[in-house]
Amino acid sequence: MESTQEKPAESSSPVPGSEEPAGLARDPDVLPPKESEGCARPLETAPKKICGYLSKFGGKGPIRGWKSRWFFYDEKKCHLYYSRTAQDANPLDSIDLSSAVFDCKADAEEGTFEIKTPSRIITLKAATKQAMLYWLQQLQMKRWEFHNSPPAPPAVPDAALAGNGPALRLKLEQEEAELEEFLCPVKTPPGLVGMAAALQPVPAMPLAFQNISLKHLGTEIQNTMYNIRGNKQTQGTGHRLPGEDSPLSEEPQREEQPSPPDLSAPGKDPADSPKPTPKSSLAANLIQKAKLQSNTFPLFSEGLTRNRTAQEKVLALEQQVLMLTKELKAQKELVKILHKALEAAQQEKRVSSAYLAAAEDKDRLELVRHKVRQIAELGRRVEALEQERESLVQTASLREQQVQELRQHVQLLLDKNQAKQQVIRKLSEKVTQDFMHPPNQPPAPPDAADRDLLSQQEKVEHLKDDMEAYRTQNRFLNSEIHQVTKIWRKVAEKEKALLMKCAYLQAKNCQVESKYLAGLRRLQEAMGVEAGECSELLRQLIQEALQWEASEASADSVVLSPISEYDEYGFLTVPDYEVEDLRLLAKIQALEVHSHHLLAHEAVEQPLRERWAALGELAPSAEIKQLLRAGVPREHRPRVWKWLVRLRVQHLQGPGRYQELLSRGQACKHPAARQIELDLNRTFPSNKHFACPASSFPDRLRRVLLAFSWQNPTIGYCQGLNRLAAIALLVLEEEESAFWCLVAIVETIMPADYYSKTLLASQVDQRVLQDLLSEKLPKLMAHLGQRRVDLSFVTFNWLLVVFADSLISNILLQVWDAFLYEGTKVVFRYALAIFKYNEEEILRLQDGLEIYQYLRFFTKTICDNRKLMNIAFNDMNPFPMKQLRQLRMAHRERLEAELHELEQLKAEYLETRAAQGPAVPEGCTSEDEGEAEP
Repeated sequence: MESTQEKPAESSSPVPGSEEPAGLARDPDVLPPKESEGCARPLETAPKKICGYLSKFGGKGPIRGWKSRWFFYDEKKCHLYYSRTAQDANPLDSIDLSSAVFDCKADAEEGTFEIKTPSRIITLKAATKQAMLYWLQQLQMKRWEFHNSPPAPPAVPDAALAGNGPALRLKLEQEEAELEEFLCPVKTPPGLVGMAAALQPVPAMPLAFQNISLKHLGTEIQNTMYNIRGNKQTQGTGHRLPGEDSPLSEEPQREEQPSPPDLSAPGKDPADSPKPTPKSSLAANLIQKAKLQSNTFPLFSEGLTRNRTAQEKVLALEQQVLMLTKELKAQKELVKILHKALEAAQQEKRVSSAYLAAAEDKDRLELVRHKVRQIAELGRRVEALEQERESLVQTASLREQQVQELRQHVQLLLDKNQAKQQVIRKLSEKVTQDFMHPPNQPPAPPDAADRDLLSQQEKVEHLKDDMEAYRTQNRFLNSEIHQVTKIWRKVAEKEKALLMKCAYLQAKNCQVESKYLAGLRRLQEAMGVEAGECSELLRQLIQEALQWEASEASADSVVLSPISEYDEYGFLTVPDYEVEDLRLLAKIQALEVHSHHLLAHEAVEQPLRERWAALGELAPSAEIKQLLRAGVPREHRPRVWKWLVRLRVQHLQGPGRYQELLSRGQACKHPAARQIELDLNRTFPSNKHFACPASSFPDRLRRVLLAFSWQNPTIGYCQGLNRLAAIALLVLEEEESAFWCLVAIVETIMPADYYSKTLLASQVDQRVLQDLLSEKLPKLMAHLGQRRVDLSFVTFNWLLVVFADSLISNILLQVWDAFLYEGTKVVFRYALAIFKYNEEEILRLQDGLEIYQYLRFFTKTICDNRKLMNIAFNDMNPFPMKQLRQLRMAHRERLEAELHELEQLKAEYLETRAAQGPAVPEGCTSEDEGEAEP
């Protein structure tokens, strides 16, 4: 329920940063002022605090439900903080109201409303409908004030601004007066909001444990310890003297007194607040204990006097004991939950210890098999539950059909009833007309007819006036809509410009940070392991740079697209290098990738998305080829890949072919099934979809590989197919689509014998790549040849799995976009481009071992996908397919001749061994003689 008028109906003072915990005011004499009976109100009213108890819906699992929370509003930041009670020292969390939307649904429970922010939706419930309306109106007004409050005047005011000041103030006062006449403030619910609500007891919950926030468990424990310390300190003190200052007063505390936690910065850790210093005076002790006593006993927060009766004291102590008993019960339940978690962790530790303590590999293998059997049993249970769920879904669908039929029957009855009602109404009107004007009644006199005509003419004139008024109103509303539309367009353009500016600044920030980290890394390499103050300072700077994250920045800063741990396909954003010294390099790479993405978003990616969105039916063309080389946006990639795969395998596809292969695999176990099971756990261990035990991707990958082993018995399964199928699964998500993508790569794109037992075509392509490197990059190949570096140790895996383990995900999928359309020529282009991209770095290395170590991870350092694409498709030209076929044919003949010669040598050796017979050297006993002995 978004109100069209958000101007506040009454002024409110900002909440001070040093306010008492959970929003309690410091002045006990300042109570919420009474609301006026009408819409008008006095201009000068006492400032009010927006605070009170509300029920918040949240939690997970069995403890999900309504929880009572103390809410209070901070005007400086336009945040709504909440804690469990009004006496808590630290708030649990806050809600940013600067961009929030308020909603109140008609069919919801009475008093229930929602606060929708860009990141989440918070459901709240007030005690009464009036309290709900009061909260909604006050929060909308405060949000309006926050966005429309004029900025602070500069130190040296401008003459022009000073001249426009009175006019601006007059305009604001006029708008305020108009809005006050339109919107009536809701009366303040007595005892439900404001300072009076803090003096009321906490609303009771069905279970004490249900009201505890497990999400903010650290804050809950701090608040509990704060209250317990306050209770212990107040047990040994007498009543507060009448002359002592009230803990709710607004007088500043002395320097030796501990200041309460600052609620204006909820992200600040309470441990960072200054610790209380020892008290040296009796007066300071009395003041501190009186404050703790007031926070502990909310019923007597207005001050305890000497003349209290014993019954009141007993009542206060009984309530305190009851509250502590509930707290103890909640803490016991929390301890039970933590104890169960500890038992589970100990059980896991015992299993791991038994596995590590096993004496032989057989014992460890047996433990692993036991776990595998348990996993299989759980899998069968899941399948049984899934079948039961499907049966329940079918039953529910049948019931839904029955309900639809009944609804149609009811609708027919209603239509029939309505038709009967219309007939009855017409007959009733006819009977009434006949009764009022019988047929034999003489005609009315002429005077009566004239009067009727005049009255009809007056009605027509009135209707004309109404129509003219409606036309005027319509023109006015159209002009208003036109003005609002112009304002909205200006705001949208301004917002877009600001977002582009923020993206550019953020990209520049990432570049500066990456340069800073690169400088630290070069200093670290230059200094080596030298000791001294400089090296220690350098280590500290590197540690701080690695630990800093964007989420630790100020809550007021604008974060457009922070660096997340995983990308959109589940791969790690920061590469997990095995070498510890490369952590800094991984952070530099992540920052550079993020910077390139931000800079290319508006200039490159947005026009590319618009071009893909404008495409209708896909068909092979030069435009499609260029778009595929530039990369397919994520939202269009599944559709484009399915079309590319369909072009390749439409002559092989058949209805139900994949399901037929799966059923064949269930009926008979394939010989390659064991090797497939071993390779499942090695498939992309850094991807969260394949590393998580609860993920469904490993099972889907197993079915795809088994189906392919039956589809192509000559290959069955070869190491490397698991990674090809995994990439297809991550993009296409459907098993059958991923299966046909694997078939398209192995049987139509790659040459024959590429994944055979001899890997003949793969060896041929390695020699072809060596020739292309010598032609395109002669200086680099001469440098590697002098150091005797064999590139096939690195490039063999590139071509076999199409860079699946080598490039970062956004560059890898861009390579696959062009590869599925153009074929293996794209793989050679990118292989040459990778060496060209890092040519200068490789030429600087003079030792062969250093070159090998650099080649292990240098593909992960490529961050600029646009630069790599430009090298592959522009700098490597000309690159004719005819030359590639000729090189493959020549090297295949040579390799087959070498293999044939090797087979001949092997046959001659076997013939020679067979002709010599099982010769036994002198002094040795043959096996036959040994068996002949008694």
